[in-house]
Amino acid sequence: MSPSPKPPEAGAAPARGRLAIICGGGAFPLAVAEAARRAGREVVLFPVRGFADMAVESWPHVWIPIGRFGLLKREMRRHGCTEVVFIGTALRPRIRDIRLDWTTLTLLPRVLRMLRGGDDHLLTSLGRLFEESGFRLVGAHEVAPEILIPAGQLGGVAPSAEEMDDVAVGRHALGVTGPLDIGQGLVVMNRHVVALEAAEGTDLMLARVAELRGNGRIKAPARCGVLVKRPKEGQDRRLDLPSLGTRTVEGAARAGLAGIAVEAGGVIVTDVAALVRAADRAGLFIYAFGQDEAPAP
Repeated sequence: MSPSPKPPEAGAAPARGRLAIICGGGAFPLAVAEAARRAGREVVLFPVRGFADMAVESWPHVWIPIGRFGLLKREMRRHGCTEVVFIGTALRPRIRDIRLDWTTLTLLPRVLRMLRGGDDHLLTSLGRLFEESGFRLVGAHEVAPEILIPAGQLGGVAPSAEEMDDVAVGRHALGVTGPLDIGQGLVVMNRHVVALEAAEGTDLMLARVAELRGNGRIKAPARCGVLVKRPKEGQDRRLDLPSLGTRTVEGAARAGLAGIAVEAGGVIVTDVAALVRAADRAGLFIYAFGQDEAPAP
């Protein structure tokens, strides 16, 4: 677990302390770390074994096996961390697949309750554990506001009036399903919701749409339909914002969609320019709607 920063001397640590970044997979953890460093923050990465990428080892870091909450707390305190960010992809674990330390074992009834529910329930409960342990929970978008997708049409392809109608239907549908903690994305074609994201995630949902087109279960012309993504109603945005990347654009193109619509300021992306280039190459639109735009029922 190196390189590791020298613990602060008594009275010498900055008032805010170091920023702990608990890292899942993907490029977002390093994007947030870079943004924090540009802002003058000292950071320590806590990559979760089995999920985080090896690229984290170029930063001060401590690898944490899943289920070792006691170890994580001790290491965060040892490194002078006072604030914590959760960022990156991870799959929901099964209790029998992990080795719990004593601290986590004492919390086992609570952990089991955390696992009974959707992702928002799980993450909110996890965040509460850290706050009760004296750490301040910070959203990745607060540390790195540049990862939030900007409003308006991105790229050279514009949505049609019919496609904007699909966007409105998708926004309304997600407003209904969000409080049930179901998912953050769906696909709409001709005002018909044909796929809803659940445990499989966005990429596999898009693959399912492509398969349904291929076997004739979805009968629609090419370049028809919109992927719509937005945060769930009432979710804690410090813990989980939907993300968008070039892989999603490629999946939407394979699914035969016309474009992608997301909530401006409510979806994160590591590289907007790369996203736009991929969408333009694929002939897809990307549109980021404002929260004040009223979705049609």
